[in-house]
Amino acid sequence: MKICVHIEEWDLQKPFRISGEEWRSSRSVVVQLEADGHRGRGEAQGVFYTGETVESMMAQIDDVADTLRKGISREELLGLLPSGGARNAIDCALWDWEAKRSGKSIWELTGIEPGPVTTVFTIGLEETPEEMGANAKAAGRYPVLKIKLSEDRPVERLEAIRAARPDAKLVVDANQSWNFDLLQEVLPHCVSLGISMVEQPLPRGDDAELEGFDSPVVLAADESCLDTSELEIASSRYDMINIKLDKTGGLTEALRLAHAAKEKGCQLMVGNMVGTSISMAPSFVIAQLCDFVDIDGPLLLKNDHLGGLEYRDAQVQVFDASFWG
Repeated sequence: MKICVHIEEWDLQKPFRISGEEWRSSRSVVVQLEADGHRGRGEAQGVFYTGETVESMMAQIDDVADTLRKGISREELLGLLPSGGARNAIDCALWDWEAKRSGKSIWELTGIEPGPVTTVFTIGLEETPEEMGANAKAAGRYPVLKIKLSEDRPVERLEAIRAARPDAKLVVDANQSWNFDLLQEVLPHCVSLGISMVEQPLPRGDDAELEGFDSPVVLAADESCLDTSELEIASSRYDMINIKLDKTGGLTEALRLAHAAKEKGCQLMVGNMVGTSISMAPSFVIAQLCDFVDIDGPLLLKNDHLGGLEYRDAQVQVFDASFWG
């Protein structure tokens, strides 16, 4: 097996802000695996809040490169690397390579029936509620908006966005920035404003107060559920699990998490770390199983790969197997 690993950087359309973080570009590790005349690709941005960087992922991949060259199955990979971006990039490259080598599509390999999906469009955190309202209005062709919030005037921001987009389905992502008191204060306003879901209101590791809490709005775990090892606790505190392949360490574990979460009665969402279509293609597979889909990464970038996913406003079309899978 030949291996090519490199770093790519893609400029964003505009600075993208969440609580405590800002990005002007997306940096990715891309893995290409080639054997028997077939090539597979995988891309990862990593999990920034666990300390991952493109440099740390490159180092992890370098550590296991000799094993990869000898050939490895996706099941063996699960025991070779922990969950995270490095394993994700390799795992997705293996899926792509396996599909091309076998002549079977990713849909045949997974047994999942594909169809177009509607992605959310993310409204990043801005200085004022008015700015966020204006951005929501400018995103009029997207029927579902995901609103990034912090502890600073969350209700005022939601009111501005709802006034600008009375037609839209709205979901909220607080990115761990609230405490339990603020959550309880904001939730009645979420009900009156017709908010469909609140994602990760409390910090990872500091959300035990949600145990037994009867929320009037669906609560989703993102940072609080990286992979199946954290599902047991997360499912007792949240109604929905946001699956991201960088968190799970690839499509293989993501599929396991999706099926296990459904067995526990959880709703599902698929998310992204603002990558290109190489990241979104395997996430699109998980999207087929989800109640909410957040694979708008390429919409936030200035450019994307030629032949990548096709976005007709918010509707994402089934991609061509020649691109991935």
